[in-house]
Amino acid sequence: MSAAQIALWARIKDIAPEDVENALWKEKSLVKTWCMRSTVHIVPSDYLSIYTGAVRRSMIKNEQSWIKRRGGNPDDTQEMINAIGGALGHECITRKELTEKVVVSLGEKARKWVGHGWGGIMKQACLAGLVCFGPNRWQEITFVRCDSWLRKTTGASVEKSENELMRRYLGSYGPASLQDFSAWSGIPAGTAIEILENIENETSKVSVEGKEKIVLRKDLDDLESADTVAPSVRLLPSFDSYMLGHRNKSHLVDEAHYKLVYRKAGWLSPVVLSNGRAIGTWSYEKKDKKLAVAVNLFEKTSAEARKKIENEAANLGHFFNIDANTTFV
Repeated sequence: MSAAQIALWARIKDIAPEDVENALWKEKSLVKTWCMRSTVHIVPSDYLSIYTGAVRRSMIKNEQSWIKRRGGNPDDTQEMINAIGGALGHECITRKELTEKVVVSLGEKARKWVGHGWGGIMKQACLAGLVCFGPNRWQEITFVRCDSWLRKTTGASVEKSENELMRRYLGSYGPASLQDFSAWSGIPAGTAIEILENIENETSKVSVEGKEKIVLRKDLDDLESADTVAPSVRLLPSFDSYMLGHRNKSHLVDEAHYKLVYRKAGWLSPVVLSNGRAIGTWSYEKKDKKLAVAVNLFEKTSAEARKKIENEAANLGHFFNIDANTTFV
């Protein structure tokens, strides 16, 4: 959750950690679920059906294959999803509690799939729009039915959801290619081509360093007039969405430092950004009522750049309401 808090801090002025908690668990304007690439995201509740609906076909197919490779029967999936919905009722319950309820209903065959730590059948229940995450109970995650947890939202067809997801992607990450969209969303390239054809009259093709990319037509004027000279430094947390928007990451990090950012087993390091490019990694620890920030820069940098990093770390300390101390290692 701290990564989600810092990701929002990096983008929204005058935000506090409790604002994120309130948005998730009290106001419920944000919701935590599995969606793009079958990974956990926090998305606006009003658009939950867009995010899950757009990736549902592709991601559920992948999850079915995952179950089959591990000796399960994908034909049992819907029965388990229905049992999960019935077991949840209107309460937030832990995975262990939910597993026991489903086992009572379906027998021991369901235990390994409902109780699986990497998601198991719960991913499919979330992608189906039935279930989302509830607030943690101490160190244990909980799940709850969407229709009892969230205010009622209007669902959209798969096609409309896919089209809107493409619009939102290009609005955030454009200029980008179809391959970029496919890598970010988990939607196969063939389906991505069909989605682009649906909104083709809303897009334009542009050239970026000799390569054809796509942008939303309405964003062209803003992109052409954007100030790309003003220096900026940002601290981004682990798994920040900015670092995951494109298939090729050469515009984000030098090849020599790629594996320091994009690590084994899918781990993505917290990064120091300078003018949109990763110039180092960082970590933090709260101890003795201070925020100890350790920065590992890839190359020698100017005193001015280091000062900007220290200022950004100080701002993060203000976010957590403690003083920050920055060390370059």
